[in-house]
Amino acid sequence: MENRSQKYQRERRSEALREEITSLVEGELEDPRIGLVTVNEVKLDPGGKVARVFVTIAGDDGEVAESLDGLNASRGYIRHELIVNLGIRRAPDLVFVLDQAEERGSRVDELLQRIEKRKRHT
Repeated sequence: MENRSQKYQRERRSEALREEITSLVEGELEDPRIGLVTVNEVKLDPGGKVARVFVTIAGDDGEVAESLDGLNASRGYIRHELIVNLGIRRAPDLVFVLDQAEERGSRVDELLQRIEKRKRHT
């Protein structure tokens, strides 16, 4: 079981990674496939070797897929820049994941509204 200080340290490192990846994606990546990308969260695995980067991408399904391809193609460059900019010995492997929490949340809201309407009509 992970102690409190290890968890706190991993959370701080995740936040530092999120901030740095955000600045890289917004400013330095020049891949034309990458559209409007927002880095929502970075979750480090307990060992710190893999980081899942949750992103929201504006656009239709084709643009989203293209942006994800561009991000995945830039993983090596991003990892290198993380090492240089954060002064860490080794950057975690990056896995870009489309964050669908907003979509799920709006779907849940829609379902709750339907239930409420049904209750009123009964």
